[in-house]
Amino acid sequence: MQSEYSENISKRGQTLFQKSLSPLGGKMRQFIRKAKYYETDQMGIIHHSNYIRWMEEARIDMLDQLGYPYRRFEEMGYMSPVLRAECEYKKSVKFDDEVKIVVSLQEFGRVKFTLRYDIYNMSEGGELSAYGTTTHCFLNKDGRPVLIDREMPEFTETMKTLGMEKENQ
Repeated sequence: MQSEYSENISKRGQTLFQKSLSPLGGKMRQFIRKAKYYETDQMGIIHHSNYIRWMEEARIDMLDQLGYPYRRFEEMGYMSPVLRAECEYKKSVKFDDEVKIVVSLQEFGRVKFTLRYDIYNMSEGGELSAYGTTTHCFLNKDGRPVLIDREMPEFTETMKTLGMEKENQ
């Protein structure tokens, strides 16, 4: 059953996604998580490798909120490898600190796209603790690059809209 806040996205008559339409006019909920004890290192701060994991968690959450759960891409025969990941660390996060991760579209091309992540420590007054980027593409089941705008036009439009929302803020 289709709710008033969703629409079916289809290609050649096949339903690909049930795209969620937020009742708040497209506003997405924030991605917030608490730093876990097992993520700390001997110095008592979050180990640097965990920031990349947090970025992945935030990316998957963003895609879910946009109506494109990652599992659905896999079911359609697409993979989306990370081509590049970068993170710059500004201030340490400690065990039990609450962080907010804001994901935004930095660049979107025909074959690849780049997302930016701003990681704020809400337990320290919302101070920027780190920021980073990941670059992705889509591959088909044969491992060949996909032209995103041709194979996934609805996803392309959604991502471009996400980019426009950032520009208007």
